[in-house]
Amino acid sequence: MHVQEWLETVPPLSIYLLVGVVIGLESLGIPLPGEIILVSSALLASQHGDIDPFVLGACATAGAIIGDSIGYAIGRKGGRPLLAKLGRRFPKHFSESNIAVAERSFDRWGMWAVFFGRFIALLRIFAGPLAGVLQMPYWRFLTANVLGGILWAGGTTAVIYYVGVVAEAWLKRFSWLGLVLAVLIGVTSMLVIKRKAKKAAEKVESTKDELVPAAE
Repeated sequence: MHVQEWLETVPPLSIYLLVGVVIGLESLGIPLPGEIILVSSALLASQHGDIDPFVLGACATAGAIIGDSIGYAIGRKGGRPLLAKLGRRFPKHFSESNIAVAERSFDRWGMWAVFFGRFIALLRIFAGPLAGVLQMPYWRFLTANVLGGILWAGGTTAVIYYVGVVAEAWLKRFSWLGLVLAVLIGVTSMLVIKRKAKKAAEKVESTKDELVPAAE
């Protein structure tokens, strides 16, 4: 069943909770389609007056900020063993090469990696736990987390909602386009990161090969 069609069968209160929980869990470090759920819900809100876009945006923002904060706390407590455990649980997302790319992003951009990570599917999952593992000062993490959460969750809700209202005549077609666009953005982001991750892994392997003869 189409995501938006399914959401039409769910009461407004449940949609608010669903958006907040799914985005929160995604930000916590669990791979879930938070962006697709948010886009679908915002489009639905533009068609039905029962769903308040302000409440929807607030729930999405709260889920993003709270989920990332919990992920940070878990990462800070769990450390490197946590990443290894996540790698076994979610090998496609928390592979060593993906973690290496994320770490380089944090080394280069610091707190801005948390902020901009909101707009990249894979980094959105990494940001909280990895910031904790890397012992990023909490005030820096919180600043980037709050600003990124508001801009991504609140901004996405507002843009999709108002575009949906303006384009009501062709909304059904747009709903598909909106979902397809969200998926394409997510897939493209992941492909770019995977490509960088592959290069990083190859670089690590070549470095190991160079060190082995030297050690012998």
